[in-house]
Amino acid sequence: MIQLKSPREIALMREAGRLVARALGEARKLAVPGATTADLDEAVASVFREAGATPLFLGYPSSMRGKPPFPAVICSSVNEHVVHGIPNRRPLREGDVVAVDTGCRLNGWCGDSAVTLPIGQVAPDVQKLLDCTSETLDLAVRAMGRCRYWSEVASLMEQYVKSQGFYVIEKFVGHGIGKEMHEEPQVPNFFSKALRKHDILLEPGLVLAVEPMVSMGTKDVRTLDDGWTVETRDRRPSAHFEHTIAMTPEGPEILTLP
Repeated sequence: MIQLKSPREIALMREAGRLVARALGEARKLAVPGATTADLDEAVASVFREAGATPLFLGYPSSMRGKPPFPAVICSSVNEHVVHGIPNRRPLREGDVVAVDTGCRLNGWCGDSAVTLPIGQVAPDVQKLLDCTSETLDLAVRAMGRCRYWSEVASLMEQYVKSQGFYVIEKFVGHGIGKEMHEEPQVPNFFSKALRKHDILLEPGLVLAVEPMVSMGTKDVRTLDDGWTVETRDRRPSAHFEHTIAMTPEGPEILTLP
């Protein structure tokens, strides 16, 4: 059941969202050749710790039987890794891209956001992929201001990605968010008959984590043996951007901005 948020609750979520944005800003500063995703994880963890916030990802249980809970504060997915990559000490190289996804709970309310960062200069087709994915998220925010149902927004997102020659990852979708990181409804980035049947009314009080994931060569993915890291089956690059967005009487508001 979808839980609509009051203006007071959205204000509290805005504080959590701003903290997530600040943490991602610290990660962005460190995303240079020679740095490691473990360095980015430590920087984000420090921001949350100093603010008295609880990281949402650390200790999150695996959906795969027998696999350990997530061991870090950020998901750091490099190149062909789509989501849920585990930070490590491998130095990032010129031309890599790294998707950094993180969230926190502050004063009982959650924020969740992701950005894909280029490491130095990246190939033109990779930069186009990042630009396309970022614009898909921006397009969704704009469309939420004029569309009545999420299926309309999802259709526009999918059409734009396809127009740029890329693929929407369909296995992973956005979600409602509030006191918990994952709440109803599920928020796909593509149109389907199932979405039309169970559509989402874009009404004031609705808060969604919208997170397009776009790949260069295929929508097909697989999960690695660690039980978490998801990669494209053709091992070509992907990108992931996310914001927590609240519907207000004045229209959509991005809560995960600095």
